Amino acid sequence: MKYKRILLKLSGEALMGERQYGIDPRRLAAYANDIKAAANTGVQIAIVIGGGNIHRGVQGATEGMDRVQGDYMGMLATVINSLALQGALQNVGIKCRLTGGLAIEPIVEETSGQRVGEYLESGYVVLISGGTGNPFFTTDSASALRAIEMKADAILKGTRVDGIYTADPEKHPDATKYQSLTFAEAYEKQLKIMDLTAFTLCRENNMPILVFDMNTPGNLLRVLNDPGIGTIVDNG
Repeated sequence: MKYKRILLKLSGEALMGERQYGIDPRRLAAYANDIKAAANTGVQIAIVIGGGNIHRGVQGATEGMDRVQGDYMGMLATVINSLALQGALQNVGIKCRLTGGLAIEPIVEETSGQRVGEYLESGYVVLISGGTGNPFFTTDSASALRAIEMKADAILKGTRVDGIYTADPEKHPDATKYQSLTFAEAYEKQLKIMDLTAFTLCRENNMPILVFDMNTPGNLLRVLNDPGIGTIVDNG
């Protein structure tokens, strides 16, 4: 297996499944089973989940809400999603810890690279909620920051498509998939993989990003064994 320690980035919207809002218990259970299968191989897994299925700070700001307040609401949405996934993981017998950029006693303890690393070495799956703990930063940026702090081998970004394409494959059936890209190529082509802050952090700290389809059951374990089924972005 190529990676010993990964940060798995999941979108909040993905937790909606077939719903229009909130959390689909079937999607949650499917993710928990996939994470369990991967964790059982010995790979160390930390997880960052977005909050877009509940609230987005940027969206609130466009509707007249204060941006700072809206961003904190979005951070709390990631705590709700992380609590839900924590419960699902515990239901399938996985030990996990919930940490966060926002410490909320008694459910969320303050995160740090050292603390996450110690939990991972002790066999826990670690959920990292609350973004960076600061407004104006996305969960993409939080994922990059946390991955670098915990000395992950790569960020695995679970999406609903099986990699990065020349155009949106859902809108352009003739789009072709990239097997690999350098950060420079992705930037030059203006491919929207992660936000620019996250992307720059990964590029400057040599943190690979592997984009893959998380919504196909069993794909997390498959991509760990064969990264070629997704698209890898690195410094080449």
